[in-house]
Amino acid sequence: MAAPPEISLAELSRRTEFYKSTILRLVASLERFGYLVRGETGRYRLGPATWRLGSCYRQSFDLAEVLRPELKTLCEATNETASFYIREGNSRICLYRVEPERAIRHSIVEGKSMPLDRGASGRVLLAFSDGVGEPHSDVKEKGYAVSRGERDPEVAAVSVPLIAKSGRLVGALSVSGLITRFGEERHEALVSALKESKQRLSEKIST
Repeated sequence: MAAPPEISLAELSRRTEFYKSTILRLVASLERFGYLVRGETGRYRLGPATWRLGSCYRQSFDLAEVLRPELKTLCEATNETASFYIREGNSRICLYRVEPERAIRHSIVEGKSMPLDRGASGRVLLAFSDGVGEPHSDVKEKGYAVSRGERDPEVAAVSVPLIAKSGRLVGALSVSGLITRFGEERHEALVSALKESKQRLSEKIST
């Protein structure tokens, strides 16, 4: 049976078997982040944030077939962890990642949410979405971002934007690993590997 477009507090309480006071506390948070909207009648309906999550979820099926093989290629080329991030509000989410076989590596959990204002991929997502001024203009000009010890003092990363043929920002490609392995002598090679992956993927993603 299809869910009703709007639902009352009493009905939510009946279906969940939660007290109304508990539901009101939960609803306040869901409203604040855009997952629920309260109409003029006092009934609740799904908010715009659920649409964005649904779009990301549907899109992920199309992207997975293209991204996972390329991340494997990028991981093998750099011998570091290769990952793909998308922006969700003020966070960045790791959708996919491939880790090298080396014993000491940067391990990331797929689906993990991290701050948008720290890390190379976060800087790329900000700069190529709605970021204005410094340091975003510098990232746009270079076409990549580098971070060393911003989120974790032992981790460094390099990231580039993945942009579809239509010009839409799809997400951020990144390689990350121990900060001691990300010296200036490897900088050019890492950026080059990322840009090659970016180019191959951009040709496959049209919208």
